[in-house]
Amino acid sequence: MFNDIGPLELVTIIVLAVLVFGPDKLPKVIQDVMRTVRKIREFSESAKQDIRQELGPEFKDFEFEDLNPKTFIRKQLDNEDLGLKELRNGFDLKKEMAEVTDAVHGRSPEPSSPSLSASSASSASSGDRIDMTKKPEEPAKDDRPPFDADAT
Repeated sequence: MFNDIGPLELVTIIVLAVLVFGPDKLPKVIQDVMRTVRKIREFSESAKQDIRQELGPEFKDFEFEDLNPKTFIRKQLDNEDLGLKELRNGFDLKKEMAEVTDAVHGRSPEPSSPSLSASSASSASSGDRIDMTKKPEEPAKDDRPPFDADAT
């Protein structure tokens, strides 16, 4: 619960607690806080048990931590039944990005690339180059910019 509190912060909290409550009342306040935390934990566990009983035996392996989206997705991605590890290992992001970069710059892709489809291979071999750089259109000398009566 308090994994990210450092020693300096802990000392600061203790000093503030002593200053606010005083050394006489501090043990009583700590006991009250601990009693409240215990009651909240007991209530939480009781509620979890009630929910598990109401769900029935088909949800016996249900964990409330799985309701956290990060945990749920991580658990599903680590599932061996889906075969996602093979997909993840078979995908080479650097190679894919290099192919896209080559296509944008108009360079012909490497011939050893097995992912090159027949249609793209035929267009690359025919020499048809598509210029994907954006060039501004220059207006003719006699052209005036459009007039907007509402803007004036």
